[in-house]
Amino acid sequence: MGLILFYTFALSTFLAAIGVVTTRNIVYAALFLLGALTGVAGLFVLLLAEFLALVQLLIYGGAIIIVILFGLMLTRTGEYEAVNEHKRWPFAAIASIALFALLATAIVADDTGADQRRGVDLTTIGTELFEQWAVPFEIASLVLLVALVGAIVIGKAGGPDDPADTTPPAPPRDDLPAPEPRARRVPNRRPPARRPRGARS
Repeated sequence: MGLILFYTFALSTFLAAIGVVTTRNIVYAALFLLGALTGVAGLFVLLLAEFLALVQLLIYGGAIIIVILFGLMLTRTGEYEAVNEHKRWPFAAIASIALFALLATAIVADDTGADQRRGVDLTTIGTELFEQWAVPFEIASLVLLVALVGAIVIGKAGGPDDPADTTPPAPPRDDLPAPEPRARRVPNRRPPARRPRGARS
């Protein structure tokens, strides 16, 4: 049963990761990333690391994806709609394949008794986290805060009142019909009544 669950979580994580790098819509990429992180959380559960699975879902699957979506909503993504392919994608593909080969070699060559799984006490995890890893933990939270503030600044930049916005205005269109001149309205004035001869004022 455990082997079936392992292959299920591994396959879902792999397919979601492929969807992250192949989809054209960046919002769908964020949702695929959420699926990949959920699959990794399932693998942590199989490794008897329930705390890491919970952290994976709450922090990465929840907070990180929300920060990414907020960044997408606050930045001007309309400027990049016409960009379909990046010129450096072959280098990214080579780097990804090399990293995959390195990790696969390390996993196959490692012989540390993988058949013996044991869980880690939460007290030990808390002690290690807040005594030895407290500073890296706070640095990670600071990086996330800087990323969110940067997304807000980028989203506000380039507005109509921004002096740094040097985008030329759109040229006038020649295919639009010219507006018709409005007729001048003449007030209706009645001529003064004539007085009969011999009448006294």
